[in-house]
Amino acid sequence: MKAYVFLFLTVIIFSGNIIVGKAINELPPYTIAFFRVFIAFLIVLPIGFKQAKEHRHVFQHEWKPLLGLALTGVAFFNSFIYAALQFTSSTNVAIMESAIPVVTILFSMIFLKEKLLGVQWLGVILSVSGAVWVITEGSWQVIRGFAFNAGDIIMVAAVLTWVAYSILVKFHMTKFPIYGSLLVMLAAANVVLFPIAATEWIIGGFPAVFQFNHLLGLLYLGIFPSLIALILWNKGVEEVGPSQASVFLNLLPVFTILGSLLFLGEDITMIQVFGALVVISGVLLTTKTRKVKVSRAKAQEYGMKTERQRVK
Repeated sequence: MKAYVFLFLTVIIFSGNIIVGKAINELPPYTIAFFRVFIAFLIVLPIGFKQAKEHRHVFQHEWKPLLGLALTGVAFFNSFIYAALQFTSSTNVAIMESAIPVVTILFSMIFLKEKLLGVQWLGVILSVSGAVWVITEGSWQVIRGFAFNAGDIIMVAAVLTWVAYSILVKFHMTKFPIYGSLLVMLAAANVVLFPIAATEWIIGGFPAVFQFNHLLGLLYLGIFPSLIALILWNKGVEEVGPSQASVFLNLLPVFTILGSLLFLGEDITMIQVFGALVVISGVLLTTKTRKVKVSRAKAQEYGMKTERQRVK
């Protein structure tokens, strides 16, 4: 149950990431990405430095998966989203991001040998369908007119990046201390993103980062999506696996709509309400089925132990 709460909170924070990202989109995309990880690095530094120093031999030995985690989940996933929004519509971005659960399941079946029940597949289909319904406002003409461009290609990279990150978390994250590894990953992300952001500054001049609303937005991005959400997501994936954790990402458009209503004053329609209910139903169906499966396994294990005790 705790893992589902973590994933639920993660999606709420991620929806805030989209809303705040829209509010400060005057800044170049990789500039936003760099400053968010730089702020997160400064916050984690006093907390994670001791862990990083004590476990440096682990980081040295496992540097390849650690670098993979840093590049996928910390450096480039959100960078690709911010970059994609420079070229394509938010509808295209949201539709393609909704494909993350399906792609994650396919990759998890290949690399992790995960198996899903038929009912769980139904839950995934429901959640994806509901997300698409919300984003398109119930009009399939939006999908029929879907045209690929540079932004859409970048979003393909974003989807694959997050899928890769989730699978790496399942395989490797338990090897590392939480704050020490996060500090190392943030440091690596800063090193990678700085020259890209600096290129933006050379081409377009240094942006108004220290303008009050921009600074406030970057502080949110640096503390919540870059730090708190990452920790919560990792904990959730460790418990339920990347396939079922990724289903929660279909709640992203639902919370984004609610956030837009509350903070941006946008209207909400019955189509969006219906789509939200379908998404939530899909998530509940997928996670509840897993609970039943786990409970039966535990009951069977308990029964076997009891039987062995009787034999003795």
